[in-house]
Amino acid sequence: MRCPFCLHEETRVLDKREAEDAESNRRRRECLNSNCAKRFTTYERVEAPELTVMKKDGRREMFEPAKVRSGILHACEKTRVTGERIDRIVSEIEAELRFGSPSEEVTSSEIGERIMEKLRALDKVAYIRFASVYREFADVAEFERMLKEMKKEDKAERVKEAAVA
Repeated sequence: MRCPFCLHEETRVLDKREAEDAESNRRRRECLNSNCAKRFTTYERVEAPELTVMKKDGRREMFEPAKVRSGILHACEKTRVTGERIDRIVSEIEAELRFGSPSEEVTSSEIGERIMEKLRALDKVAYIRFASVYREFADVAEFERMLKEMKKEDKAERVKEAAVA
């Protein structure tokens, strides 16, 4: 690491610790040039790959967590889901997409499915709201089909829980 004061190329690390954001390491360094010997701080962080989203119409755009948050926020209006929980979901989805996939390109449908998975576990009303927009429900019959499917799955879960108890 080059000293920012005298540009000497030799420095030593005096102290290393995780930074407050838990996303980087903080290092205190000292210049080994005897005429300088100044101390400075550097940060090391993982460089996240750029994530590209392939839209349904074939367009590509950069992944924007704010768009994911906005969609979830609309679905969660007037529910008991907190903004903190929504932020956590957005962070989880972004981490899964960035670090859980070998590709730096994801489809918008993959993002939508991940959002629905998280909302289904979190709040059924928010899940149905999001699904109705995401899957472009055309009529009430599609809502009814989804509700019947959810009721059947809930009943199967209760039966499974009762058998375990």
